[in-house]
Amino acid sequence: MSETMVDAAVVLVSGGMDSATALAMTIKEGHRVIALTFDYGQRHRRELDAAASIAKHFRVADHRIVGIDLSAIGGSALTDERIRVPEQRRIEEIGRGIPITYVPARNTIFLSYAIGLAEATAAKSIVIAANQVDYSGYPDCRPEFYKAFQEVARLGTKRGVEGDVIEIRTPLIRMSKADIVRRGDELGVPWELTWSCYLGGVKACGVCDSCQLRLKGFREAGVQDPLPYATRSKRAGKG
Repeated sequence: MSETMVDAAVVLVSGGMDSATALAMTIKEGHRVIALTFDYGQRHRRELDAAASIAKHFRVADHRIVGIDLSAIGGSALTDERIRVPEQRRIEEIGRGIPITYVPARNTIFLSYAIGLAEATAAKSIVIAANQVDYSGYPDCRPEFYKAFQEVARLGTKRGVEGDVIEIRTPLIRMSKADIVRRGDELGVPWELTWSCYLGGVKACGVCDSCQLRLKGFREAGVQDPLPYATRSKRAGKG
């Protein structure tokens, strides 16, 4: 990490492998980090605990956990326990179409809050670990979405209209999961503290879309995933 601190950045930290890597990258660049995590009514609190552990590991002094109840909106298996989380989907099918785990407008809502926080704290940028390559098919993980939201930041904030536009940064957008694992390993991301599974529990399920993509990334990167799994999808490999 650079000894000379530069501009502040709001980093969205979900507790997963991607956001932990994006956080490590931002710290490596020398930014002062404001970590932002959302308690949005998700099925379990494992990822919230993971986010807190990751922020503590990287000695982030300013970590904010904000409650926004998206379960009141519904329409997603991640916020409504009556909707079953898909399991054992073929790995090549993941990313085709929009799955039931999509949370309506989640990243739009999260970024709107992040823009307000960045403007209020004079942070120069917002970092979100969106990924287009090995992802689940969510429309709010595409580059064109973030390009459009950059315009929101320019047109819809005091700083934007005054010429001090908050930058929306997506450093992982074109990286594969294997690339993310390799980069995170270089930066010392504590994989054992991260949580990717859509289901809560002592062990990750190993068969939801998120677990399968994670296992695929670790396997292709040649790195051992330290998380315990209840089972490991034959399609994802042994991670």
